[in-house]
Amino acid sequence: MRMTLTSAETAEVTLLELRGARLIESATTDRELAAAQALVDEETILSHSSVYGALGLLYLPSESTVRWEGLMGRVYTLGLDHEERVFLGLTLSMLGIGNTPLSSVSDLGERRLAIILRAITRLAGNETIAVGRRI
Repeated sequence: MRMTLTSAETAEVTLLELRGARLIESATTDRELAAAQALVDEETILSHSSVYGALGLLYLPSESTVRWEGLMGRVYTLGLDHEERVFLGLTLSMLGIGNTPLSSVSDLGERRLAIILRAITRLAGNETIAVGRRI
């Protein structure tokens, strides 16, 4: 069976890719880069309009100043489920924002756990940055 995307779905995928690219491009520290890449890899959290709006990625200017702090105060009002909130909290903790204990990884599914583990490895300096700043 072959699945095709509608033009609206294709546009949404393109916007998600653009937002992800802007998020990664805006990173000014290794911590921001690891957190940005984790959100891009996870995909579903960044696709919430409340999340990309809070980050300052709503209108996709040519250069974005990402407001990570805008997420922490709103984490319970972003419309995320429990596992998404835990993932976002752990991601923000990499930036020194918020206070999500590492033990909360037990609330993550296998896919999200793997993404967090890769991000922690990046923070430890054990992965190199590939072409396009994607790590």
